[in-house]
Amino acid sequence: MATGATIHTFDVQLADVDRGVYDELGLRVARHPSETDAYMVTRVLAYCLEFEEGIAFSEGLSSTEEPAVVVRDLTGALQAWIEVGAPDAARLHHGSKLAERVAVYTHRDPAKVAAPWAGKKIHRADELRLVSFDPGFIDRAVTALSRRNTMTVSVTERQLYLELNGETFDTAIHERGIE
Repeated sequence: MATGATIHTFDVQLADVDRGVYDELGLRVARHPSETDAYMVTRVLAYCLEFEEGIAFSEGLSSTEEPAVVVRDLTGALQAWIEVGAPDAARLHHGSKLAERVAVYTHRDPAKVAAPWAGKKIHRADELRLVSFDPGFIDRAVTALSRRNTMTVSVTERQLYLELNGETFDTAIHERGIE
């Protein structure tokens, strides 16, 4: 854990109908001092939307060697490289060479996130997934954030329904490749 990190807890009820994933999660999330609330909420949602056996948060912003979220198999081999925010092309190229799949979850305008990648070398760029939410969704969700959080995440037909500390929010889940 990074020095000065703030710990947030999330008790999550996850119901991802699209993938057939239903679980209760108890997450302890270390928020680095330079990490925004919007980035942290996006990181938690990426974890929930990618949830499978072997998933874990990495060291986060304090680690330059790993993405925000990783999935490893039982042998420790890297299966998924899941970035949050706006990583550069070199980082995605590196991650794509190490993992079977790469995804980027962003709370920003996806066109602006992807624009710097144009023309850059990214291994298996055609397989990369860029996931975003409706404009303002993350900013609205951040208003309900506290240090201890109760959260329900429901996904059906690529629609995300979020209840965070008694407040409800919804958004479409937008997914695109990179052009």
